[in-house]
Amino acid sequence: MVDQAPKAKQYYSDGFDAYQWLWYHLGRYEVSKGKADTYSVEADNAELRHYLARLARKSRCFSRCPYALECALRLFVYAFNRRQLHKQRFPNYAAHVMDFVSP
Repeated sequence: MVDQAPKAKQYYSDGFDAYQWLWYHLGRYEVSKGKADTYSVEADNAELRHYLARLARKSRCFSRCPYALECALRLFVYAFNRRQLHKQRFPNYAAHVMDFVSP
């Protein structure tokens, strides 16, 4: 699923040594001097870990079925995007991601 995602033109990291050995699909790799280039990605990762228990870091357990993980991610992205659109239209009304999962 990751390999099929659109490729970025720029990649930023916190400078962890292993990142310099990765292949970046012809994109440009830079070490970020601060958090300005990486905070939004980390926020998205935190959202996924918060809403999808199978991605939490509490143990070495993980989803053994790639299809089940893909389905869970697709459902989350669908509901999360619907919530974001709702928040843009109605900024004064709180909404939980679960409110946007189709019955």
